[in-house]
Amino acid sequence: MVGPRHPKSPIPGSRLSGATRRSALGLLLGAPVLSACAGVQQGLSQFSNPFSSSTPPAQPAGPQQQATTAGTGGVKVGLILPLSAAGNAGLAAQSMRNAAEMALAEFQNPNIQLLIKDDNGSPQGAQAGAQQAVDEGAEIILGPLFAQSVPAVAQVARTRGISVLAFSTDSSIAGRGVYLLSFLPESDVNRIVEYSASIGKRSVAVLVPDNAYGNVVEAAVKAAVPRRGGRIVAFEKYGADRATPARTVAPQLGSADALFIADDGDAVVSVADAMTAAGANLRNIQLLGTGLWDNPRVYASAALQGGLYAAPDPAGFRAFSGRYRTKYGGEPVRTATLAYDAVALVAALARTQGGQRFSSDVLTNPSGFAGIDGLFRFRADGTNERGLAVMKVTQGGGVAVAGSPKSFGA
Repeated sequence: MVGPRHPKSPIPGSRLSGATRRSALGLLLGAPVLSACAGVQQGLSQFSNPFSSSTPPAQPAGPQQQATTAGTGGVKVGLILPLSAAGNAGLAAQSMRNAAEMALAEFQNPNIQLLIKDDNGSPQGAQAGAQQAVDEGAEIILGPLFAQSVPAVAQVARTRGISVLAFSTDSSIAGRGVYLLSFLPESDVNRIVEYSASIGKRSVAVLVPDNAYGNVVEAAVKAAVPRRGGRIVAFEKYGADRATPARTVAPQLGSADALFIADDGDAVVSVADAMTAAGANLRNIQLLGTGLWDNPRVYASAALQGGLYAAPDPAGFRAFSGRYRTKYGGEPVRTATLAYDAVALVAALARTQGGQRFSSDVLTNPSGFAGIDGLFRFRADGTNERGLAVMKVTQGGGVAVAGSPKSFGA
């Protein structure tokens, strides 16, 4: 369920039993679940990495699917997904499409029509799909998924003066009229640094991978820690060799009260093991991470027990998944909520915001919107900010120790 936040403008007649909550600008929207392909459930860790969905799979794509429509409303909305892409990308796209159509059904006859285009997992396909959508009267475009396809779609959209809500997690492609509705690592970093400072953990040692994801996290953590009154006492990047950076950082932990490791699954476990081998006692320091820690390998690691990471409150996705299973008999992919929220958002704006419904001023409402995964808002630069929970690593999975915020600050 998504809508602009405002407690004084409820929309009558939009309540769905057991599946609604108040959202931005006071809209009450149904938040059912998406249809997904059975056996394709991914963890959040696969989608928090800004480069996990930046490039299409190497395998050849299948035959391009025919364009279709969903809904009969007067406001036309393009939806561009790699429906025929190879492997999990195509399966995820099918699940996201189902989610989008589910949002239409649960919004109670919204005045929108989805123009669904298969980009075949390529920039050329995305550009062609976007051109078809705008030629057919699309007022806004949702998608694509792959970062390398976003500029091609943006080029078409800008010629018509319309906005794009893309699903890529690569913040470098956000910009004028291109907004990212995805899980960005910057939000993870800001939330976990904010929380650690609130519990007195202000001296932070940092280990990040020497790759594009690590570069994004590096910039975010170096800005967030001093902003919260903290200091970075050690900073190292690592590649395949985790032992050498670990030996550099381990002796400096005596002047730190937190150790931030930004990586996922196997990598986090191996870095923690390298730190232990270098003489670090990780039980004496607060471990911190990003949403990539939402991974069974992390939960199973003895060294990482008690570590804290930022992620969407899992309750929203659990409820969503239950509704999805009921309708489709399978599990939604983790990114299905993005497609659901995108459609619910444009449906809410079409219902309430008149001719300016998809303008930059409306989309960048500082109060934000409420979705399946909690609050989110778009920044003027096209990136987003999310209201995240703080989770603790236990052998039984992630346990919330701090809930997601109910509203954004300034």
